[in-house]
Amino acid sequence: MSDTLTLPAETRAKTGKGASKTLRREGRVPVVVYGNGAEPVAAHVEEKELVRQLNTGTFFDGTIEVVLDGKAIKTTAKDVAFHPVTDRPLHVDFLRA
Repeated sequence: MSDTLTLPAETRAKTGKGASKTLRREGRVPVVVYGNGAEPVAAHVEEKELVRQLNTGTFFDGTIEVVLDGKAIKTTAKDVAFHPVTDRPLHVDFLRA
């Protein structure tokens, strides 16, 4: 049985290694929403909320609504990059459904 999870996100203006490191220091995780013929959207989510949803067991199986600027985008989780030592999430790729 698949569940729908809701993940609030905020768009980010800067991309790249330096901007991503700054976000991670602030407790945020950079994400990208792409696919379905639309332009990719760079955003960030709160790390605590992302980890909570990763631990539900249905993160990769179900639909995830990424709420970006008040608009819900139906997605599926394509990939999550984890730190090799601490297992903290470093980056998430979402594919539009």
